[in-house]
Amino acid sequence: MQHQEPAVAPPSGETPASQPEGAEAADTPVIIPSAEEVLKQAELLAQEHHDAWLRAKAEADNVRKRAQADIANAHKYALEGFSSALVPVKDSLEAALNTENITIESLLEGVELTLKQLNACFEKSGIKEINPAGEKFDPHRHQAMTAVESDQTPNTVLHVFQKGYMLNDRILRPALVTVSKAKA
Repeated sequence: MQHQEPAVAPPSGETPASQPEGAEAADTPVIIPSAEEVLKQAELLAQEHHDAWLRAKAEADNVRKRAQADIANAHKYALEGFSSALVPVKDSLEAALNTENITIESLLEGVELTLKQLNACFEKSGIKEINPAGEKFDPHRHQAMTAVESDQTPNTVLHVFQKGYMLNDRILRPALVTVSKAKA
């Protein structure tokens, strides 16, 4: 293979003093790489691009696998905090049932304390009670079971059959209510 020296270009804007303008292009040898050199450079460039593509593909696979694992863990452990808060409630119920000398008073006291624990668990988890007695009927939060004639303003909740519950701003269960209607 024949080795050729690359031409050295003068700094930009200058022309060699010994050569008149226009003669430079004719006297400077043009180096044309051989087909083998062009092919070798193209193969090296293609190999670099292929390696970069393989690394990018592997990274994308790793990101996808990490995202799937994160989603699986989020589904699996979403209730971890709520479950931890419920464990003492179950412990209290089991302790109440294992007491040998149960009286009505002690049982009532135990149930009240357990209800306090459960309410604290609900509050900590963002669960709020819906008890709309006397409020205006809200079809987004209440479910009317019946409507009765009353002196109250129409669409007022007169009686709550069953309390409703919200988780933060989402309804878990609407309150079941009786609603007033105008007298005929």
